[in-house]
Amino acid sequence: MTSRRPLTLALLTLATLGVLSAGPAPAPPPKVATPAAPEVVAEVNRLVEAARQRFEARDTAGVLTYVSDQYRSSGLTKGDVRQQLLAMFGLYQEMRARVSVDAVQVVDGATWLYTTGEVSGRLPFMGWMPVLAWQREPEVVRREGAQLRLFGFQD
Repeated sequence: MTSRRPLTLALLTLATLGVLSAGPAPAPPPKVATPAAPEVVAEVNRLVEAARQRFEARDTAGVLTYVSDQYRSSGLTKGDVRQQLLAMFGLYQEMRARVSVDAVQVVDGATWLYTTGEVSGRLPFMGWMPVLAWQREPEVVRREGAQLRLFGFQD
């Protein structure tokens, strides 16, 4: 074992020197965001409002029609979104959602929207209570057929 230790230290030293002498890696170029066309903004607003209405109607399948089958964001998939909806609809007798679209931008060819909102639910004997709130949260949509759908950041 002692004969391997100097070799390991030498390799680590050489690797460290190679990394240090190479200098810092260049930073990736910043993403450029441009405002989306007015017709895209209007379509995004319609999508968000339609999904909000389906949510308040407790229509899981209706909400999920606005989510791509390829949805992936922060590890969540469309199946995970379905499970979260079913859990909320099972817990709360009624649900309300207020969502506003703050901005719609095109970033590297993808359509990003930023929303602010809050969700509340009504529990038996307890009444209405806040469930979730957010401010200027980003999401990515893409066109699938004739409709925009939530696509996620694919991470």
